[in-house]
Amino acid sequence: MYNKTNWIDHVTQYEDRFTETNNSDGTVTHIPVEGVVMQQGTPQNAQNFNNMEYGIFGSNEMGNEAMRSLLHAKQTIKKLIGAVVVTTLTNTNSYPFNNSKKTIALSELRDTLNYTVDVEAAAVGGGAVGEIVITDKQLNGFKIEHTGSAKSVTIKCVVKGGSY
Repeated sequence: MYNKTNWIDHVTQYEDRFTETNNSDGTVTHIPVEGVVMQQGTPQNAQNFNNMEYGIFGSNEMGNEAMRSLLHAKQTIKKLIGAVVVTTLTNTNSYPFNNSKKTIALSELRDTLNYTVDVEAAAVGGGAVGEIVITDKQLNGFKIEHTGSAKSVTIKCVVKGGSY
């Protein structure tokens, strides 16, 4: 815990008054002549200055920890929110064949492949959806297809995770 130093000015009867003594080597020595000391000031010494240093260091460490915590919270929120992609898969083949596989590009590059893709069929035309399959996950996208007989399936994908 930081102990604040209450600094007090040193107040004397005479400010900046000195006597001069001429030294044998040609130099001059100034000796303060303060007169009456009206208020004794706080000593400017290692103890008081080091106290400030400890306070500054502690504040810096606390700021660094706060920034680390904020960054972690930001990353957690980013993982929870996810990115939404809406796409339409089209199939021009007759069942049981299907050529609906499509590559989806992510608007934001992921840091890892450890992300999930939650899918929902928003609209279906000309048949059944079957399963929605995610394959070939990459940092910048993935492939998606449906396995049913539908000629078109509009899919809402929510991509979560994969970010530090």
